[in-house]
Amino acid sequence: MPYPPRVPDVPGSPASAARLRDPLDYLYSLEKLGIKFGLDNIRRMLAALGSPHEAFRSVVIAGTNGKGSVTAMVEHALRAAGFRAARYTSPHLVRLEERFFVDGAPVETGLMRDLAGRVQDVVGALIERGQLETHPTFFEATTAMAFELFRQRGAEIAVCEVGLGGRLDSTNVVTPVATAITSIDLDHQTFLGQTIAEIAYEKAGIIKPGVPVVLGATGQEASRVVERVCREQGARLVRARDEVEVRTTRRPDGRLAMDLTTPAGAYPTVTLGLRGRHQVENAVTAVRLLEQLHEFPVPEAALAAGLSGVNWPGRLDLIEAGQGRSVLLDSAHNPSGAAALAAYLAEFHPAPLPIVFGVMQDKDAEEMLRALRTRASAFVFTAPAMTRATPPTELLAIASRVAPDVPAEASASPAAALEHGWRRGPLLCAAGSIFLVGDLLDLLSRPDV
Repeated sequence: MPYPPRVPDVPGSPASAARLRDPLDYLYSLEKLGIKFGLDNIRRMLAALGSPHEAFRSVVIAGTNGKGSVTAMVEHALRAAGFRAARYTSPHLVRLEERFFVDGAPVETGLMRDLAGRVQDVVGALIERGQLETHPTFFEATTAMAFELFRQRGAEIAVCEVGLGGRLDSTNVVTPVATAITSIDLDHQTFLGQTIAEIAYEKAGIIKPGVPVVLGATGQEASRVVERVCREQGARLVRARDEVEVRTTRRPDGRLAMDLTTPAGAYPTVTLGLRGRHQVENAVTAVRLLEQLHEFPVPEAALAAGLSGVNWPGRLDLIEAGQGRSVLLDSAHNPSGAAALAAYLAEFHPAPLPIVFGVMQDKDAEEMLRALRTRASAFVFTAPAMTRATPPTELLAIASRVAPDVPAEASASPAAALEHGWRRGPLLCAAGSIFLVGDLLDLLSRPDV
């Protein structure tokens, strides 16, 4: 499971917080508060911590898809250039420590517990003084922990992935030196709006006066919204693909080599560390973003290291499981992500594969399955260990409508789903939810699998 067992106490008063002796228990108990937009809580928490987010420079990256990959590339390149760089991403796949990186290493568990305790103490004091009405959300707390960690570790620059949206996301309290929006598509409509324009407005909320923003591949409707916000904020818009030439060649190992020329000049050929043609767009966005960081110049060799040496688990991640079996894990969790996965499979694995699939209830499972149906020799439906997961039987019913010619079955657990998939072939694909990928990565790391 991607999370340890939940604590039964429901937070809501300093007394209930005090009963949770382990700060990490307190932290995980905040998950029950769900998602809550707004910046008041995080601002008050950070002020009580002494404004740690002002101790370092920052870059903020939003987007429907690709923001995590771009975050990882940019952070890796900055480290390769010799800067003390930090990275904050979400959600984690297996361990909470994955969210907080400084100098290429995740936070130690003991220090993470100390940070959670510091946040717990601050929250309790704020509630006592009537400056917070309730406990923060899990994401608000982890964001405060990240910024305090980066200050303690002396980070020069932090690359922060937006959690959800942008305008009211907890990461949006920093004053970045540059921002990027990787892509804009339909996802999280319950929170961000029902149209592309509404979602674009939420993501464009990271744009700050005078701060350059790099915009990745987007449609005209989203682009118009971002353009308008840039004009209103006096921010310079850099379209990632403007005046850019890209050539790609396929290497024998299936990875793509990229030759890139931007207005800043021509870069040496680099083999991308992350699989899939969609990573070319992410790499271009990462390069254009790095070009805006004049205070943190990244030479060509460091930039190449950021694109080729980046490690981002669970994204077209091929795992060998022994006995001749393997699984391609991908965190495709919305229709556009599923379409990118389908395109990769069509090019690099043209014969249809068994696909293990599990998804959250707030996702458009029908459109995702529609995108994947031609690449599946069979579907094995399961559910990640989350209460928000769609029941496998419901996915069976959806598949019977959108992919009636593809064999499908339901499996009681991700572990059983792997076994059922491998009965159909030694290589399978697993996708649909980041949480499913986390469950499977955890499972596949065990020696008895």
